[in-house]
Amino acid sequence: MKRSKSLTRQLGSVIRDLRVKSGMSQVIFGEKCGFYQTYISRIEGGSPNPTINAIEIIAKALNLSIFELMEMVRQSQE
Repeated sequence: MKRSKSLTRQLGSVIRDLRVKSGMSQVIFGEKCGFYQTYISRIEGGSPNPTINAIEIIAKALNLSIFELMEMVRQSQE
């Protein structure tokens, strides 16, 4: 299994792709999650190490379970 990106960077990339596909800006997505746009930007960039609770909130805002989101991250690493 090839792992060229860190898990947090891969998670951020998947979140960004899903957000963009859903047509939401970072500001709108942040409001939907209850987070500031700057935090969403940092997550998408792979900077912070978001808590499991934050990942669950993000997954719900994307109409996914946390397990579905993490499976997408796993698949993106293959």
